[in-house]
Amino acid sequence: MVDDNLSLLAIFLGALYLSALACIYRILLTYRTTQGAIAWILALIGLPYVAVPMFLLIGRSRFGGYVKARRMGDQSLGNLLDRFERQTTSIAHPGQESLSDELQVLWKLGRQPFTSGNHCTLLRDGEATFEALFDAMEDARHYLLLEFYIVRSDRVGRRIKAILERKLAQGVEVWFLYDDIGSAFLSRKWLNELSAAGARIASFGDGNIRRRRFQINFRNHRKLLVCDGQVGFVGGINLGDEYLGTAMDQEPWRDTHCRIEGPAVTGLQLAWLEDWNWASNIRPELDWVSNAPPPGDQEVLVLPTGPADTWETCALFFLNCINNARYRVWIASPYFVPDFQIMNALQLAALRGVDVRILIPEKTDSPLVRLAAYSYLVQASQSGIGIYRYQPGFMHQKVVLVDNRYAAIGTANLDNRSMRLNFEITTINTCPAFIREVESMLEDDLEACRLMTEYDYRERSILFRLCCRAVRLLAPLL
Repeated sequence: MVDDNLSLLAIFLGALYLSALACIYRILLTYRTTQGAIAWILALIGLPYVAVPMFLLIGRSRFGGYVKARRMGDQSLGNLLDRFERQTTSIAHPGQESLSDELQVLWKLGRQPFTSGNHCTLLRDGEATFEALFDAMEDARHYLLLEFYIVRSDRVGRRIKAILERKLAQGVEVWFLYDDIGSAFLSRKWLNELSAAGARIASFGDGNIRRRRFQINFRNHRKLLVCDGQVGFVGGINLGDEYLGTAMDQEPWRDTHCRIEGPAVTGLQLAWLEDWNWASNIRPELDWVSNAPPPGDQEVLVLPTGPADTWETCALFFLNCINNARYRVWIASPYFVPDFQIMNALQLAALRGVDVRILIPEKTDSPLVRLAAYSYLVQASQSGIGIYRYQPGFMHQKVVLVDNRYAAIGTANLDNRSMRLNFEITTINTCPAFIREVESMLEDDLEACRLMTEYDYRERSILFRLCCRAVRLLAPLL
């Protein structure tokens, strides 16, 4: 009996270490950061019974299934991209002299062109955003494409569903994509009733309807809506009451969204279609040609980023913004846990005289992220980086302002998840009038902020500082 138990233990340990070796093999082939790779390898060798299941759950660095789906759909998607680039509104091609080097980098990162003839409306809060969303959905005549990280079956969620059901009854097609981790608490009844009304619904899990496997990482963090291929919305706002301050009597979340009319909506539609291609077998027939005159004069680029890209596209976007800033780079993000590359770039920008301001919330939905942010105060203060904590409520916006040259609004945060693990989307606008609007908005936000200094960290207890430094070690997971 003892011999049998020893044999079973030996088999178990052998299988465990073989699994650990297989994980190490995969890490060596695919790792993106040396620190992360070393940490995983040491854990797999020293504590394989903990590290192996954790690696299977959260450890992969590339979203292989999406890459495969992208390749399978590349011919048709590639044809759409080629057609998009050849539009008369397209102004961004490699080597085109009218665009600066940094803007051409953004074109190459996103595989989409800058387009002219757009009109963007800045939406400063949840109330303005939902009012604009509802109106645009009510005006749709052919189809609605929705993609959101968090969808709730609360008051906002019920209003959305009622509009969608009404539009379905009018013959408008509805294609609804949600993230199954972000929307984990979305009621099954909500989904079933919308599906019964005729909506096409898919979740963005690790694996599509042919192969579904639980995976915490690689979330679809995008929030976008496209109406008839003519009007689009993108920004930080999910579908929930928290943006109106009606959830449990809390203060409204401070967030920013953007309404877009014009050819740049094609970029949002392309990003949605690629995500839908991964999540579902069914391909919708969409409108790719607009015969209407351009609604505005703004130049806009849509930049989708994610772990299926060849490069770390989101990190390169932020580095490009910071490194090319001449006198100002302001970044608003609810989560400030930068890696050493981003932190070094921010320090260098401040040292060369750039006005570097980081807006983060005082109140947060992640206590660990709040602690980690304190650990950067000494580095930031000593190099001249201004870190401002927004006081009235939870600031959830993701906005970047670079000089007076362009402003970006989207879904990407200054943390590892946005840089390497999540699918994000950002719009970049070079219009001076729009940039002034964003500047005015951020100036108003700064009025409601408290400037942090290194003494906010140094004067705290040793226990608090140890906790901050310890939590910062978890930065790749926050």
